[in-house]
Amino acid sequence: QVQLVESGGGLVQAGGSLRLSCAIYGSIFSVNVMGWYRQAPGKQRVLVATITTSGYTNYADSVKGRFTISSSNAKTAVYLQMNSLKPEDTAIYYCNVLTMSDYDYWGQGTQVTVSS
Repeated sequence: QVQLVESGGGLVQAGGSLRLSCAIYGSIFSVNVMGWYRQAPGKQRVLVATITTSGYTNYADSVKGRFTISSSNAKTAVYLQMNSLKPEDTAIYYCNVLTMSDYDYWGQGTQVTVSS
């Protein structure tokens, strides 16, 4: 059984940093893309950053230059380094793994709160 477990969220002041981690337990066949999404209160879940198995990264415009996504060599973990945090970054952050057959795996989410 596959399980994605996020950690590293918390409360931070504007301008601060957090590092999110997502540990992947179990075997996922044919990982294609790993990523982070976020959902603010009353809003839809949106893409934050993704990384392919070949290392190609993609970022939402709102986080470019501030956030960095990375993954472990074995593709059993994915990370999100968040710098220069802003109050508008406040959301629940979800880890995601997309397989070659377009199957989605999701974590349970971790809360990030940025105070002004």
